[in-house]
Amino acid sequence: MPKEKVVRLASATSSPFETAASDTDKLVTELRRRIVSHESPPGSRLRESELAEAFDVSRARVRDAFGVLEERGLIERVPNKGAVVTRLEADRIQELFEVREVLEAQMVRLATQRAEPETWDGLLDLFGDALERRVADNDFDAYMAAIVEFRSRCIVNMENDTLKGLLDSIYDRIQGMTRRLVLVPGRAMEGFRQHQEILRAMRSGDANRAEQLKRENIRSAREWFQKYHKYLL
Repeated sequence: MPKEKVVRLASATSSPFETAASDTDKLVTELRRRIVSHESPPGSRLRESELAEAFDVSRARVRDAFGVLEERGLIERVPNKGAVVTRLEADRIQELFEVREVLEAQMVRLATQRAEPETWDGLLDLFGDALERRVADNDFDAYMAAIVEFRSRCIVNMENDTLKGLLDSIYDRIQGMTRRLVLVPGRAMEGFRQHQEILRAMRSGDANRAEQLKRENIRSAREWFQKYHKYLL
């Protein structure tokens, strides 16, 4: 057999280990999507046998996926009950706000320091008059999409994979709560204006001010949660 065909065949053949890892990754991705979107709501059970049959994988692969999701805080494995989607209580959400204040402020600082000032022009345009009108009209999907874009751009430009992993884990756990919180009258507009100020500081290259403004943004969100948590949980 010609040499180039041998190489081609070797590259196209996956080992059993690679196939198992791929199956686990796909299962983790889909279960994570269901949990974060509340398609699998807090408190719901994830059954090994049903998932193994639905995804045509072994129960060992399902258990591997459960291990990843448990590490990310998305599920709990309860004796005699199995895997259950984590239900966040008020005190745990308060803890996450405390951690977010530190990590997201550092995210903004690093992104400001490591990116050219003009990097933020597109986001400043995004958080402009058109989005302000949409927020005023209660278009919360547009606001949340803008927040996701802000975070994504910051994460790319901060150039810190360790911090990215920590933030991704936190965002998975708080996404449902964040979406409910912006429904509280006045919160989305306040958050919109806070992000405008953060971006202006980032555009000017003032990492200290951008960091401080991001801290204030998270503290403000925490105060809104404290005030309305009985209606949000």
